[in-house]
Amino acid sequence: MAKLARRQASAMFPDLPDWLDSPWAALLPFSSAQTFRVEEYTREGRYVIRAELPGLDPDTDIEVTVDDGTLTIHAERREEEHKPHRSEFRYGSLTRSVRLPARVDPKDVTARYHKGILEVSVPVPEGKPEGSRITIEKAD
Repeated sequence: MAKLARRQASAMFPDLPDWLDSPWAALLPFSSAQTFRVEEYTREGRYVIRAELPGLDPDTDIEVTVDDGTLTIHAERREEEHKPHRSEFRYGSLTRSVRLPARVDPKDVTARYHKGILEVSVPVPEGKPEGSRITIEKAD
């Protein structure tokens, strides 16, 4: 079986994923430098969003809100001063928003944080959302 090996990028021309993860990638308009990774899936009738947020305190650093059918996860990573200092960590405000399934009741949304992973669970309403036909008026 062939083994996959990560190619060593030259310092002058890094691979695109490495380039986007670099500290100066925040200057790019399409960059994900001030965000975090999420995964979404359905489990046992619930829509689950998991976010990588290691090293944060869920009581003081993470906020989860639901407004108008959108779930927003906001986190704040604060820098600690150490001397001498060199860091490749990302600090500051981090936000992701995810559109929720139709007809979700915000009161049924739950969140838990364990070992650096925030897991938000939303019940998926049964049945399809009801649509309605709109009458078109004739303008004279």
